[in-house]
Amino acid sequence: MPSNIVLVTGVSGELGGKLLARLGNNPDFERVIGVDTSPPPKRVIARMGNAEFVRADIRNPLIAKIISSAKVDTVVHASTTAHPPGPARRTPVKEMNVIGTMRLLAACQRSPLVRKLVVKSTAAVYGASARSPAVFTEDSPLMPVSPRGFASDAVEMEGYVRGLQRRRPDITVTVARFTSVIGPEVDTVTTRYFALPVVPTVLGYDARMQLVHASDALSVLELATVRDKPGVFNVGGDGVLALSQAVRMAGRVELPVPMAALPSVSRLLRGDKLVDFSHDQLRLLNFGRVVDTGLLKREFGYTPRWSTREAFEDYVQGRALRPVVDGRSLAALLRKVALPTSNEHVPSQ
Repeated sequence: MPSNIVLVTGVSGELGGKLLARLGNNPDFERVIGVDTSPPPKRVIARMGNAEFVRADIRNPLIAKIISSAKVDTVVHASTTAHPPGPARRTPVKEMNVIGTMRLLAACQRSPLVRKLVVKSTAAVYGASARSPAVFTEDSPLMPVSPRGFASDAVEMEGYVRGLQRRRPDITVTVARFTSVIGPEVDTVTTRYFALPVVPTVLGYDARMQLVHASDALSVLELATVRDKPGVFNVGGDGVLALSQAVRMAGRVELPVPMAALPSVSRLLRGDKLVDFSHDQLRLLNFGRVVDTGLLKREFGYTPRWSTREAFEDYVQGRALRPVVDGRSLAALLRKVALPTSNEHVPSQ
């Protein structure tokens, strides 16, 4: 059965908003509804076609009434946050990720018309550590770095999705675990990190980075909405970049610091509201993370158009990042703030 009436959450965000516009210009859909606590960007509203926006909070039980009264048959949950760009209050984000997902899935379960659910998740659910495999598959254990971080929200959310599948086996469920999404218009912790004039890295480590271009991420969500693609799929561009390579490509100044000193640098950057380094992000900078995308290509039927390198190059060109000329003095200042004096004890790594 083709989808007729689609509801998309998180339309004020980059992927959710663009997906709303894509679906709103697809004549195969009878109705496309976008919900969020704030409207999509003006550039999205200008080209959203027949789609409509409804101001609603998925944490409110009212979302069940919207789904039932509109006779929604397909739900795309794109409002989950795993990589907030800057300092954000933890409680509201967790409530949206966890409580919002619970309310939304409860509404899907109660509505007999809902037959498809598409969920935006993150590869951060696998964690990052010295014991991590070289490449994660969809069957790898979910081991987020911190039990209270944004990645653990995604693990909890996916648990609720599996619960819905047990209770409603008639619903086609697609879960897309995205690696770090990047692109000229994307605002995440990753894009802000590589835009810093001085980029802090972990001394003695050169993490492998795998990225997915925003246009590929959007295409995956769109394809899962238009067609039935049940399953859990890793989504990332082909190939990897060493962190040091990415820093050089962006024309930034690298600041290698001991792992014990990195939190000091991150607090300084967070205090200036430049970028928010969660514990999950710090571990990613330490150990990196790469996922296998064979299932995406074989069973889902999609091969990303942008490799990791190409996606990063497009981000650099689109942001017009220019090489930092006078970054050495700034690096020296950050190093002075981060590193203890000679009279202080330096914790072992």
